[in-house]
Amino acid sequence: MNRYSCYHPKMKKTIIICLSLLFIVVSSRFAIAQNAHIDTSKLRHTIPLGGNAWVSAPDTITDGGLIGLKSPKSTVNIYFRLSVPQDIQLALVARAPQGNSTLQLSTGKNTFVKKLSNTTFDTISVGKVHVTGPGYLKVSLKGISKIGAVYADVSDLVVTLQKPDNDIAYVTKGSSFHFGRRGPSVHLRYPVAADKENKVKWFYNEIIVPKGQDVIGSYFMADGFGEGYFGMQVNSATERRVLFSVWSPFNTEDPKNIPDSMRIKLVKSGSNVHIGEFGNEGSGGQSYMRFPWKAGQAYAFLLSAEPDNTKHTTTYTAYFKDVTADKWFLIASFTRPQKATYLTHLYSFVENFEPENGDKIRKAYFTNQWIGDSENNWQELTHAIYTGDATANANYRKDYGGGKEGDKFFLQNGGFFNNYVPLKTPYDRNATKQKPVIDFEKLPNK
Repeated sequence: MNRYSCYHPKMKKTIIICLSLLFIVVSSRFAIAQNAHIDTSKLRHTIPLGGNAWVSAPDTITDGGLIGLKSPKSTVNIYFRLSVPQDIQLALVARAPQGNSTLQLSTGKNTFVKKLSNTTFDTISVGKVHVTGPGYLKVSLKGISKIGAVYADVSDLVVTLQKPDNDIAYVTKGSSFHFGRRGPSVHLRYPVAADKENKVKWFYNEIIVPKGQDVIGSYFMADGFGEGYFGMQVNSATERRVLFSVWSPFNTEDPKNIPDSMRIKLVKSGSNVHIGEFGNEGSGGQSYMRFPWKAGQAYAFLLSAEPDNTKHTTTYTAYFKDVTADKWFLIASFTRPQKATYLTHLYSFVENFEPENGDKIRKAYFTNQWIGDSENNWQELTHAIYTGDATANANYRKDYGGGKEGDKFFLQNGGFFNNYVPLKTPYDRNATKQKPVIDFEKLPNK
C-alpha cells in the first residue's frame, strides 16, 4: 500500500488545529497592521464644560467648568457633535468635595447613576452609549443626593471613541470659551456688479425675525458695510434696540485712545437716540434707539454714504422703518475721517452676544435688498454668499445655517440643531421686483 494514499483521523484533526492557529495569527497581525494607522490620541476627547455646557440658575458654568453644583433643580447640559456611528464610552472628571454624592447622567434613552466618594478630581467612568448617526449629543447631568452643600464639581466630560471621527465638534481647551459659548455667527455677503462698485450711495434691506426666534442676546444685522454695521438687537426681556455703529480708522480697543483727528463725529441724530462710543472690537462711534420691534413683523434699514473728496471724509446716515406702521426714523449721521468712499463690502449677519443663551436657536429672514447710486438708479440684489465666523470655521460649533426660501435669504445659529449648512455656499433668491418707495425729501432730519 502506498503510504501517501492513507492517513490517520488524528492527523486530520491536527491539521485543522494548525490551520486555525495560523488563521488567528495572520488575522491578528493584519488587525495590528490596520490599527497601526489609527492615532489612538484621536479616540479620547476631553470636552471642557467651561466651553460646552449650560446650567440653570442658581448654578453657573465658569471657565473651570461646573464648580459647586448645589441646587437639586439644576440640570447641566453638555453638547458635542459626532459624525461617525459607533459605540462611545463616557466618563466625567469630577469630585465630591464632601464625599459620597450621587449623580444622574443621561443622554437619549440612556440613564446612568454614579456614586462619587473621591474628594479630589479624578476620571470617573460612567457607561457606554451607541451613536446611531451624525448629529449633536446632549449629555444631561443632575444631582441626586449629597453630603454637605455641594453635589459635585465637574471640569470635563471625557468621550472615548471606538473609531476616529475627524469631524467631531466641540469647543476645545485653549480656545475662547466666551466666544465658543456664544456660538457661531453667520453672514450673508452681497456681491455688487462691477459697474456698480464704488458707486453705491444707498443700501436698503428688510428683516423679519420669526416668532420665538428673538432670543435675548441676538443681533440681527441688516446693513453691514466696510466701515460699520446697522441692525436690531434683543438686549433684555424688556429692552430692544436699533443699533448703528461706525468704526474709527484708528486701530484700538479703547475709544479713549482715539486721537481727535480720527474720531467719528456726530452730524445729527434722531430724537430719543443715544449717542456714544464703543470698544473691544475695534472702536468708534455708536448710536442706538430703544424700540419695541416685534417678531413676525418686517423692518426696513436704509443706509447712505456721502463721500467728500476735498476733506477726505465720508458721512454715513442710517434710517430705520417700521414697515407695519409705514414710519421712518432717523437713527444717526456720522462723519468718518481719513477716507472718502461710497458703500463697500455689503453684508448681513446674525450673532449672539450673550454666552448664557448660546444654547438657544435664533433665525432671521433677509429680503428685498436694493442698492442705489447718486443718480437714483436702483438695482435689486438677489445673490448672496453665506459664510461664518472663526468659531464656525474652527469646527468648534456646527449649529449654523443659511440659505434661501423663496424671495428671502435666511440665517440661523445656536441651539445645537443637526442639519447644519456648509459654509461658503452661494445662493440666489427669487426677485421681489419691489423697488423701495422712498420719498427722500421727507426722510426725518431729527
